[in-house]
Order: sequence, then structure tokens, then C-alpha cells
Amino acid sequence: MELSIQEHFPLKDYNTFGIEAFAKQYIEIRTEAELTYLFTERKEITRQPILVLGGGSNILFTRDFDGLVVRINIPGITHAISSTAATVVAGAGVVWNKLVWYCVDHHFAGVENMALIPGTVGAAPVQNIGAYGAELKDVFVSCRAFDTQRGKISTFDRAACRFSYRESLFKNEAKGRYIITQVTFRLSLKPVINTSYGAINTELARRNITVPTISDIAEVVSAIRTDKLPDPSTIGNSGSFFKNPIVSRQHLEQLQSTLPDKDFVYYPAGDGCVKIAAGWLIEQCGWKGKRVGDAGTWKNQALVLVNHGNASGKAIYELSEQIIQDVERRFGITLEREVNIL
Repeated sequence: MELSIQEHFPLKDYNTFGIEAFAKQYIEIRTEAELTYLFTERKEITRQPILVLGGGSNILFTRDFDGLVVRINIPGITHAISSTAATVVAGAGVVWNKLVWYCVDHHFAGVENMALIPGTVGAAPVQNIGAYGAELKDVFVSCRAFDTQRGKISTFDRAACRFSYRESLFKNEAKGRYIITQVTFRLSLKPVINTSYGAINTELARRNITVPTISDIAEVVSAIRTDKLPDPSTIGNSGSFFKNPIVSRQHLEQLQSTLPDKDFVYYPAGDGCVKIAAGWLIEQCGWKGKRVGDAGTWKNQALVLVNHGNASGKAIYELSEQIIQDVERRFGITLEREVNIL
């Protein structure tokens, strides 16, 4: 099997921050067979550090990568329908938003609230992506992943993935061991419209839509995200840079009593906890739309860090450190980065 491995490969076009960085070596994988061959027959290449890359929408390069970048670009979407549900199978290289609209166009419900989330299908289980009241784990059935230690494909069901808020097995205990190649979803043929986030209802009302379809929801969510989030092709960013922190309701009530003039933005998170909007916390600290050199926060959403042109990864990281420190000082809450730092 012939594999094309490139040397000193530029990664600027392969990360949505648009950061200048180089990989010592680079390879693009389009089939499970190629991935298996790479790790079982070309061990002289895979003994070095390895970085698995999808759409590059969840990584911040602060340096060059002295190893092999493996870009997973496995294509394809198929589906099968039963009496009440549709089973959809997608290759890890499929752009996530393409999958969302495939499902919407086929009237398969469950992913419409996650329209326009950047990245690929393969990265979705790693992050347990979610938005506007929906999470990947709610529609996830299983995934196929190559085990780099054992040299073979394994299958993981939802329980095995150990999903929690923006977390999974692949992001924690097994980080770096498995490379996701395919994901299977279960979507409903009888949609339950999710308008739990006020912004969705506001936009529906603005459009005079009283009985929304899943297509309406996907379009509205896309419009909201487009209004709040910059297009990576225009200005470098990775979407939400921080997780929304989850705190106890007691912690929230304490903050409300000490800061009675603040109208906290939060949502129920179960088990006596609430999820506070990280963007709101950052905005309260005066960071919304602020710029330090070419690094900054987006003018319409403080949760998004941006590269205004020639910011280095280090500059963006240092900006995130300042934001974390300010939020900690003001609210006693430590923000966690959602983006992987290299």
C-alpha cells in the first residue's frame, strides 16, 4: 500500500485559528485500511509523537509539532430506517455541519440544535459536542476507533465512551490511544422540538414561526451562531474557547448575594448544580471585544478568542490566561479551556 508522507508540512490552513505552525511529517488518511497499514506496517514512522487532526477547529498551536500529524479524512454518510428511528453512519472526516443538514434534509431529528458547530464527525465524540440544549451523547450509538496500542479497530458504545459535559474517554483516560474512524447515530422520525434556550424562541418569534420544524430550528441556530461567532475563513477562531462552568446552586446564590446588581446568566445542570454562561462572566470582566495586539475576544461573543491576523498561538494562550485569572478573581470560578493546547 502506498502512503504519501510529507515533510515539514505547513499547518496554517489546517487549524481554524490560522496559526503558523509546521509538522515534522504529515499524512492524510481516507480509509481504515490505510490507518491500519500505517500503524502496523510503517512502525518506523509511528514511533514518533503523533497528533491526530480532523478539521483543526479545536486546537491552538503554540509551537511547531515535532512528530507526525495524521489527518483523518474518511468520507461517507449512509442511513437505514426502522419504524420509529433512523440509524445514520458517518465517516470521521465528514464535516459536522454537513451531517446535520443531511439529517435535517432526510427529516431525521436530534442534531438540528447542533447546526454549524465547527469540526468533523470524528472529533464530535471526543468533545461530546453540544449546543442550545442538545449534546452528542443524546443521539450517539457507537463509534469505531483504531487502537494504536493493539493495532486493530475497536467499537465503543455510549456507556464505554464515558460521556460527560464536554468530556469523554477519548479526551481523558485514553487520550492519544484511539483514532475514531466512524460514528453511528440514532435519530428520531418523530421530532421533539427543543427550544429550551431563549435565543431560539426569540429568533423564531422574529421570523413569525409558531410551529417550528427541525429545519426551522437548524436555520435559526445557524443564524444565531453566525451572528455571535466569526467565520474562521474571515477571522481565525475555534468557536467557544472555554467551557461553561458548572457550579453548585449554593455557590450561585452566594455570588448573587454579594453581587446583587448582576443578572447572572445560567441554566439548570442537574444534581443541585447550574451552568453559568462563560461568555457572560468574561464580559463582566471587561474582555468582550478587547484586543491585545492581534489576539482578542470577539465583539459579539466574549467566549470566542480570535486571531485578528498575525497573532501567535502563544499570544492567544497568554490572553486566555489573563481572562481565566480575571474571572477567578472576580467570581471565584476557574474557567476551563475547551480548546486543546499544543
